[in-house]
Amino acid sequence: MEARLNYRIAEPDALRAMMVLESYTKSTGLDKKLVELMKIRASQLNGCAFCLDMHTIDARANGESEQRIYCLSAWRESPFYTDAERAALELTEAVTLISEGVSDEVYNHVRLHFSEAEFVQLVMVVNTINAWNRLSIATRAVPGNYQPVNHD
Repeated sequence: MEARLNYRIAEPDALRAMMVLESYTKSTGLDKKLVELMKIRASQLNGCAFCLDMHTIDARANGESEQRIYCLSAWRESPFYTDAERAALELTEAVTLISEGVSDEVYNHVRLHFSEAEFVQLVMVVNTINAWNRLSIATRAVPGNYQPVNHD
């Protein structure tokens, strides 16, 4: 597979805009492992190999288990996720597949575990990874060379 283009070089302002969103998602205080699970799940639904490669690496770097990463596509049938994580994954799927809507049932399930502000933060995480997925898929970003950056 060969990349169509390098969006970082072709349009640096687009990359800067995306990095503002990414910076916001990192500033929310949401659990890092949860955020990575959400990013992986959205990337699975969207078929973004580049983002799957990146976020499974980042999940491991944040202490996520192989078992939970491997079973993520079957989270409903797996006992490895908390109720709060299940709510966030349900929201991730609903927002990623937005043409089907976000039901009151999904909203209420999320709100059992997260505040109004956290609900918005979760939606912004999903919005951001969906934007990255679309950018990576459209430009054919090639997976396999990602190295995590330690920001701590």
